[in-house]
Amino acid sequence: MDHINIKTLGALKASNYTPLSVKEELRKNLIRQLQDKDAGFDGILGYDETVIPELQTAILSRHNILLLGLRGQAKTRIARLMVNLLDEYIPYVSGSEIFDDPLNPISWYAKHELMIHGDNTPISWQHRSERYTEKLATPDVTVADLIGDVDPIKAATLKLTYNDERVIHFGLIPRAHRSIFVINELPDLQARIQVALFNMLQEKDIQIRGFKLRLPLDVQFVFTANPEDYTNRGSIVTPLKDRIESQILTHYPKTIAISRKITFQEARISAEQTQRIEADGLVKDLVEQVAFEARKSEFIDQKSGVSARLTISAYENLISTAERRMLINREKTTAVRLSDLTGIIPAVTGKIELVYEGELEGPAKVANTLIGKAIKSLFTRYFPDPEKAKKSKSANPYLSITEWFTEGHSLDISDDLSAAQYKKELMKVAGLKDLVKKFHPKLSENQSLLLMEFVLHGLAEYSQLNKNYLEGGFGFSDMFDSLFNMDLEQDDDEENYG
Repeated sequence: MDHINIKTLGALKASNYTPLSVKEELRKNLIRQLQDKDAGFDGILGYDETVIPELQTAILSRHNILLLGLRGQAKTRIARLMVNLLDEYIPYVSGSEIFDDPLNPISWYAKHELMIHGDNTPISWQHRSERYTEKLATPDVTVADLIGDVDPIKAATLKLTYNDERVIHFGLIPRAHRSIFVINELPDLQARIQVALFNMLQEKDIQIRGFKLRLPLDVQFVFTANPEDYTNRGSIVTPLKDRIESQILTHYPKTIAISRKITFQEARISAEQTQRIEADGLVKDLVEQVAFEARKSEFIDQKSGVSARLTISAYENLISTAERRMLINREKTTAVRLSDLTGIIPAVTGKIELVYEGELEGPAKVANTLIGKAIKSLFTRYFPDPEKAKKSKSANPYLSITEWFTEGHSLDISDDLSAAQYKKELMKVAGLKDLVKKFHPKLSENQSLLLMEFVLHGLAEYSQLNKNYLEGGFGFSDMFDSLFNMDLEQDDDEENYG
């Protein structure tokens, strides 16, 4: 941009520079972006038909914006990406605390500079990356933080009375003049602070400790809030909510495909991990399905939400679980297995808020239940429904597998088995390899072994095998044998207490 070489007000005027408000600037650049069919908001996935069009409409309407949605729905990221719609550089009066527009100064300092120096007033340039301010609303935020306060030291040093504008130390919002200002979790802001904010929005003046100053700030406000916050921790005061012209509802990914894209975009997986650890599409989908199951689980507080960060952390843990086994067994490469899903439990338990029933179950058990439901949900994409197969008059494709366990065999698949041990254990189960080959004949060995293990998990979820949760893995046995053993244990207990 040639303009940034301009160093004085006179040169700026001669360049035919036209000042715009921040909202007009956002609107101008968005219009150009839409006409060029530039998608904008890079990295925001799943909102192309919902949130992004509403956001663009709000910007075209020059609105302040409230992004309303549960945690982990990219609200803050959307706000940060709005910076890309600002001009690359804007001029300001050199030395101004609030980056005054040289052609439309509002502070005492800038007006004084222009009065003294005229067209020789020094001009500096501010990059759009510096025109973004973000504040997390917490109960301890004060008016001084956001708007400003009287600085007694400044008053004493300059020998000024408190009636002089120069004694004010500006807060975050005045310093965001001609910028985007974001307040996250708005309902957490105390009502009296919200009222002070409203006054700035509506009246365009600052009131600090009885001092009233007309200061027509030019700010694009973006607020974020969780709908649950309206009842849990606070609310948005009515006059402020009325002043926020556009309220946009965000949401979680609607499909596994979009959820997967988000996870792979955000997950921190190194190039070495990618090269040495094979992760089949099935295990990737299972990680996403865990989140989908969590978002409808009766054990989890749905008002709190299940963040997209759950699948990101879970996928990172899944890869690292396989990597740990590879390193312990001194293998050069490995493939992710279903038994590795035990490794995602710490990522799941830290990302869910349990209701009372969930607390009774315990977070680890709830996480295992979610993994089981994810497996059951995806199983029929790969193999026939075990329940229908059992009732079918035609041959049951799972019969030889279940009969192998009925004969008294059991199988433990721990996550520390070497590749050779893992294959050896799965090959023991009669009919398991043949079943996978029948329905999926063109697979690599790693994929075939993964689906063999998947069949065992699927049959367990459809109550045709018993699955035990081991330390770092799973054990499989006959369903009826496990029930019989449970009955014996209960009878022993009754005799002991008899």
